[in-house]
Amino acid sequence: MSDRLFIFDTTLRDGEQVPGCQLNTVEKIQVAKQLEQLGVDVIEAGFPISSPGDFNSVIEISKAVTWPTICALTRAVQKDIDVANEALQYAKHKRIHTGIGTSDSHIKYKFNSNREEIIERAVAAVKYAKRYVEDVEFYAEDAGRTDNEYLARVVDAVVKAGATVINIPDTTGYCLPAEFGAKIKYLMEHVDGLSAGKAILSTHCHNDLGMATANTIAGIMNGARQAEVTINGIGERAGNTSLEEVAMILKCHRGINVDTNINTQKIYPTSRLVSSLMNMPVQPNKAVVGRNAFAHSSGIHQDGVLKNVQTYEIMDPKDVGIDDNAIVLTARSGRAALKHRLSVLGVEIDGERLDAVYQEFLKLADKKKEVNDDDILMLAGADRASTNGIKLDYLQVTTGMGVKSVACIGLDIAGEKFEASASGNGPVDAAIKALKNIIKRHMVLKEFTIQAISKGSDDVGKVHMQVEYEGSMYYGFGANTDIVTASVEAYIDCINKFKR
Repeated sequence: MSDRLFIFDTTLRDGEQVPGCQLNTVEKIQVAKQLEQLGVDVIEAGFPISSPGDFNSVIEISKAVTWPTICALTRAVQKDIDVANEALQYAKHKRIHTGIGTSDSHIKYKFNSNREEIIERAVAAVKYAKRYVEDVEFYAEDAGRTDNEYLARVVDAVVKAGATVINIPDTTGYCLPAEFGAKIKYLMEHVDGLSAGKAILSTHCHNDLGMATANTIAGIMNGARQAEVTINGIGERAGNTSLEEVAMILKCHRGINVDTNINTQKIYPTSRLVSSLMNMPVQPNKAVVGRNAFAHSSGIHQDGVLKNVQTYEIMDPKDVGIDDNAIVLTARSGRAALKHRLSVLGVEIDGERLDAVYQEFLKLADKKKEVNDDDILMLAGADRASTNGIKLDYLQVTTGMGVKSVACIGLDIAGEKFEASASGNGPVDAAIKALKNIIKRHMVLKEFTIQAISKGSDDVGKVHMQVEYEGSMYYGFGANTDIVTASVEAYIDCINKFKR
């Protein structure tokens, strides 16, 4: 019989720390419900004491989902734990996740403390959290750079204090897989409470050197029975371990003899939903969910796949929810077809909102022969901008070889109409200069990314921008079949987020 691996998803906590990818509470609930359908065991819903928004999100997610455990993060501080417990009041299954840094670097420079005091603080935090909930997880921050003997002392102490899960994070993404696996093995062999089944070990690996998934699998093969992951591997810096990679590695490598509760056919729609809501494109060559993951351009590969798919594919695309026979949406598709496809992608809408999205769908379908999943997810999220103070009324651009690009723009700012024009070095430059002639602020464009167009010249272009204003960075997103319009919409999205 296979061992059971618990999947702890931190997309809504660690994953949301990516600059420009913050979600509102409604969007977080949408993701949480999709994670529940996916089969995630634990949802880390937020860090309640960090902000009123995080506190409220934990409350609302606790109400929205039924069977997954809802987890709230804290520091080893009593006030943090008090607030986390309050935020978890509606959770059917609740967990407090508390901890402290254990590496010599953290002990000396972060806490100005010593090893014995850190153990005392760790034990005190676990005991305090245990007053509120039975399920307490302890994290030993920077465990990857903590020597194994001292780490074992910490783990032993917190297990005796009542911790049910011990998180061993490779916080900096520094460990090699053999090194991380050996660390987990050492703890399993030297902490009696682990071998006795009083607590399980968890992995939490970062991807700074591209080894997050490899380290996680090494941890699992040496005894860890919880993996902390995110959808699409999102997270601060280079990201976290990808849920989809861990789930499919265990599905493909049956010899590891570890199973998860993940419904792998929900992986692809969950990936698309998170990418759309966070406005964060998935790289084309991303394992499992990238658009090239099941594409074969090499002639030799194509020939092999046509003869027998297993020559070059170790996974069936349908196993991760990629349906080659999916309904194709066109201008002749009705509301029911649109609603069904959105539902498959994890988005449930009805009534007036469905009517509004359908009208926008028809406009887009008139411009394109076929409307793909990314397009309709973009349409479903477009109403997020409906309350913005600045909106694009119209944009007209004249450009071509041998002529200077000129743009005329119209903006609606809180109901008042403004117009301006400008010339520039290309149509996007001209359009943004015209915009700046109306919005007279010192703004600096720091990053401008166009997401690769996947199917044809009529596809929706997706633009991501980073704009600096008064020392702060703002991230914006725009999507349109006209890439110049998408660029202006992304710039306006940044401006609408400026702190007032």
